[in-house]
Amino acid sequence: MEHSRKKVGILGGTFDPIHTGHLILAEAAYESFSLDYVLIMPNGNPPHKAGQVNVSMAMRTRMAELAVSDNPHLCVSDFEKTPQDYHYTYETLEYLNREHPDTDYYFILGADSLIHFDTWKEPQRICDACRILAATRDHMETEQLRQRIQELSRRYQAQIYPLETPNIDISSNMIRERVQNGKSIRYYVPDSVETYIHENGLYRLTEE
Repeated sequence: MEHSRKKVGILGGTFDPIHTGHLILAEAAYESFSLDYVLIMPNGNPPHKAGQVNVSMAMRTRMAELAVSDNPHLCVSDFEKTPQDYHYTYETLEYLNREHPDTDYYFILGADSLIHFDTWKEPQRICDACRILAATRDHMETEQLRQRIQELSRRYQAQIYPLETPNIDISSNMIRERVQNGKSIRYYVPDSVETYIHENGLYRLTEE
């Protein structure tokens, strides 16, 4: 009897902090593509946000762990917690494929990221290493997204699929600003993450 392959989603990001929008996206991918589970993977030192991350890798990872603690099919991976300066997506995917040859990986990204996909490091190697789930948002017209998927699929022989998600217009930047301004972040993040942010004094303006 042939051993069935695992289907694992990957949702990467700085998660500074993780919020409800991230969790809904991960859950939508799990449900829509019948995945075994989704890896939430905080970026150690993302190349496109050099010097812009507000709190440590350890704290961002801990908030992600708190956020998914009651969901058995969302798991946090601290793979990128290494001394290496940068982790490019293709490197992470190729490593995972070597370590888990019985697994098919589904890399989740925002539809807006597809527009700039050609500027990513080694886009061909990314496409060779995974299937791509492009989360649709109201900000991008369906036809525009469809054309972009077709274009990239031809160019890189890629397997790219649209992922229907509700348009939850929450960003980590918005949450950081709300904390700085003393506004509530209830329901923007899980209760456990809200408690962690306040107990550790994260995202407050430092007083001179």
